[in-house]
Formats: sequence, structure tokens, C-alpha cells
Amino acid sequence: MDYAAARKVMVDSQVRVNDVTDRTLQAALMAVPRERYCTPGQAFAAYGEVEVEIAAGRRLMQVREVSKLIQALDARAGETALAIAGPYAAAVLAEMMISVTAQEAEAAVFDVVGPALADAGVASVVAPLTQPTGRDWDMIISEGAVAVRPTAWLAALRVGGRLAVVERPGPSGRAVLYVKGREGVSRRELFDAAPPLLAEMTPAPAFAL
Repeated sequence: MDYAAARKVMVDSQVRVNDVTDRTLQAALMAVPRERYCTPGQAFAAYGEVEVEIAAGRRLMQVREVSKLIQALDARAGETALAIAGPYAAAVLAEMMISVTAQEAEAAVFDVVGPALADAGVASVVAPLTQPTGRDWDMIISEGAVAVRPTAWLAALRVGGRLAVVERPGPSGRAVLYVKGREGVSRRELFDAAPPLLAEMTPAPAFAL
């Protein structure tokens, strides 16, 4: 399979037509080998409009959605980013000259994507998704959905930092952008999306007596 040609078709048919106009982001999507961020047996599907399996229940976000999330972050060269359950997003941001750390709860995910992330210059950390590594990030992004507002992730941002994530309290969800200010956090809804929920970020159901 000609993956370079597949990347061009992907950007032309799934990215540009969905109002992703950032030229630097488009170039990064053309450069990053998406097929290296999914289980090898699914590499042929990496450029389709599907959520391809990585490992341990983790899946790649569809490129239409992840590219719109990244564009909303308004990334600037030299900034720092934490990609939580988002290895492909991490690689794209690294291609855009961002200093990126990828965090996963399951080492099995890095067994698949670790070599590609290392080649991209992305640091890898295995830690619970509820406990973001480090502090004072310029950006945090996730390719998985959360059921509720991720307050621990917001706390890990610097003032002026941005978080792009899909909030999915039910069958459907909305991509949102948070911006942390000195007096609080602003929230802006971006588009409809329904990637798989991150089990670690889903509260246990409460039962009333």
C-alpha cells in the first residue's frame, strides 16, 4: 500500500473539506505515518474514516476530529503539550515543533506506538489517566472522550493553557476547548463527536437508596 498517497487522499477528503485550514497542521498530517500508530494488522485501515484499534482497548480518533481539535488549540512552535491517550495527536503536534509528552495508562499501547513516538521525539509516560504527569502545560489533548469535565487535567495547565477534548456524557458528545485564566476556566463547544469513552475517566454510577 502506498501510505504517502493515502495520506494525501486523507488530508484532501477528510481534513481540508472539514474546515481545517491551518497550513502547518495540514503539512504535519501529510508527514506523520498514521499507519505506525495502530496495531500492525490494522495498518491498512489507518487512513479510513474509522477508529482503528491500537491496543488494550485504545483506538485512534478519526482524523477529521483530531485535526479539528488540534486546530482549536492554536499551537505555537516551542510550546509544550501533554497528549493523554492520544499518541497520533502527540506525533502531529511534535511535527509542528511542539515539545510533547504522551501519557497512557497501559504499557501495551506503547508496545505498539512507542517506536514511532520515539522517532518523532515524543516522550512517553505510563501513568493513570486521572493523574496527568507534570504541570503548567501550554496544551493538553486527548483522542478519547470523557464523561465529565476533567478537572485534574485542567489543573495541570498553566494560566493561558488550553485543553481540547470530547465530552461525552451519553451516546453523543461535543468537542470542547477549555482555556485556563487567572480567575477561572472558559469553555467553548466546537463540534459533534463520539469517540470511545476512556474508562478511566468515567465515574462509577451512583446508586440512591
